[in-house]
Amino acid sequence: METTELVAPSPRARISPRFADPRRLDRDFFLLMVALIWLGILMGFVPEIIDRVQAHKPFPAVVYFHGAVFLLWLCLLTAQVLLIRSRRVDLHRELGMAGAALYGAMLVLGITTVVVVDHDLFATPHGDPSFLSIQLADMLAFAVLGGLAIALRKQPDAHKRLMILATVFIADAGFSRWWALGLERFLGNGYWGNWAQLYLSDFLLVAMLGAYDLISRRRVYSAYVFGAVWGLGVECVAVWMYLSPWWKPVATVLIGR
Repeated sequence: METTELVAPSPRARISPRFADPRRLDRDFFLLMVALIWLGILMGFVPEIIDRVQAHKPFPAVVYFHGAVFLLWLCLLTAQVLLIRSRRVDLHRELGMAGAALYGAMLVLGITTVVVVDHDLFATPHGDPSFLSIQLADMLAFAVLGGLAIALRKQPDAHKRLMILATVFIADAGFSRWWALGLERFLGNGYWGNWAQLYLSDFLLVAMLGAYDLISRRRVYSAYVFGAVWGLGVECVAVWMYLSPWWKPVATVLIGR
């Protein structure tokens, strides 16, 4: 009597061929994420810059330094993604040292720019001291996630997700400039209306990253979960502070008024 030996399929055989090597998919997906961040920044800020130039209304000097450093950060992030895409890990690591220095400059110039601009706008129709909570929330989210990304640079899966999330949470100002008015008309100026105007882009990009991991790996990374909860949580608190009466006098003191 013949018997048939039952052999369990190997782990490789159980994995769908589509997701057998998710890192190959990563090269396209993370480049797409960076492209979307660029899209939000350019569509949000370029029209404003053009209007200021045409009206001969220069920004405070610190804004130019902040803008230049932020642009360098986006260029470096793009270069790093392209280097990984072309398998130049050696150059990626060398440029990482410049990224660490740029991270520090981003924090210093970001906070300085916020205080200077809010101080100058205080006595104008555009002054809104309470908005300091939104600005500081972006810097806080970036500071923690960017710092963790640098600390976990030897863990590629965590490093790249945290670096993308850190950049997403400081790119919301670009998106909000070109869709906030429409969302305000539709949702109003209550808590969720303000949240959507300011942070809908962050939520969509963060959800997109999580959905990609679920589709390509059938799980999400703990670094992603922490980054998403931290960044979105900080933003929810920031909107609450912005709408709270007690925050305005505190913010006024912080900006030196």
